[in-house]
Amino acid sequence: MESIELVSSPSQDTDTKTLSIASLSLNHFRNYTHVRLETTGEPVVLTGRNGAGKTNILEAISLLTPGRGIRRAKISEIDNRNDAGQAWSVAANLTGMRGDIKVGTGRDPANTNEINEKRIIRIDEKPARNQAELARHFAIIWLTPQMEQLFQEGASAARKFLDRLVYSFDPEHAARINEYDFAMRERNKLLQYDRPDAVWMEALEQTMAETGAAIANARIHTVEHLNSAIQQSELSFPKAHIIITGMIEDLLKLGTPAVQIEEDFKSILKAGRRQDAAAGRTLSGVHRSEMRVNHVLKQMPAEVCSTGEQKALLLSMVLAQARAGAQWHGVVPVLLLDEVIAHLDATRRLELFEEICQIGAQTWMTGTDIAPFAELKGKAQYYQIDNGHVIAS
Repeated sequence: MESIELVSSPSQDTDTKTLSIASLSLNHFRNYTHVRLETTGEPVVLTGRNGAGKTNILEAISLLTPGRGIRRAKISEIDNRNDAGQAWSVAANLTGMRGDIKVGTGRDPANTNEINEKRIIRIDEKPARNQAELARHFAIIWLTPQMEQLFQEGASAARKFLDRLVYSFDPEHAARINEYDFAMRERNKLLQYDRPDAVWMEALEQTMAETGAAIANARIHTVEHLNSAIQQSELSFPKAHIIITGMIEDLLKLGTPAVQIEEDFKSILKAGRRQDAAAGRTLSGVHRSEMRVNHVLKQMPAEVCSTGEQKALLLSMVLAQARAGAQWHGVVPVLLLDEVIAHLDATRRLELFEEICQIGAQTWMTGTDIAPFAELKGKAQYYQIDNGHVIAS
């Protein structure tokens, strides 16, 4: 096998912002009572037995962006069960898109209602208006063993995966999705009334039309960048070709002006009110768009490929996104790769490490054994995780 020399400097221009975590503090989080990690921009390797708490650290990092993190857990489920009554929190010093910042998030200790639980977010010690604020400062992409079933989980899971990739290209994407979802939920509620407020209904449908067109446009551009980056890659990982389809996306790809699309979508929503009311949900819009992935060499849909091929396709997409982010948006996101080297042969493992080092991304990787990460010696920080304790190694 040909040896690969790992380089530590990223291959991008000086204007590129490489996002990273300088310090990370967890309090009453999962199996951690208190722990703090000091890190550099280098890759970080977390090793330890199963159940030691490696993924818990990745989950904490994932909560520095909008959403429910890599496990999509309820806020109350994250508390350390041995610290009765103590609310979990995560704090980090970050190098973000707009410079160095402090971010803190956690469960609101004053709110004990699990049905209406609340997550607090502070940016530079000031309360954030909403979670979308996080996307304006930081971008993270993750790949976990659970996501290896992505192609079997249906359109919703694939769409959410794509939207997370869009965040690092377009920080406003998260805010638009939140605005669209809120308007759609309010419209669905309004449709249950016999005589809904016509003015409020028009306003909600106008919001859905405007944000929907912007969401679809951002998805299309991201897919174009990803497909280009994947085709440029010299890795032996199978090449994926991504397709995004949907009512609005398809019209945009035909060159239909965005203004016309907004008017057409508003008309569709208005005409479909009775049908949507009967269904109890909105039947048309970007919330029903689909992402499909094909294995280029085999000319096969990803969902019928082998488990190993599906994992390799996902990994190639994540790496391409990081590369594309540097090339077209000037931002290299943080990568979280949980148990990523499991089932990778030696060649692909070395290629993965080389790609990470060349991109320059601060990549957090987990594994049970430190030996497979030996090729990163001198290029990464190593931590041993043992039942809620973190030891530099």
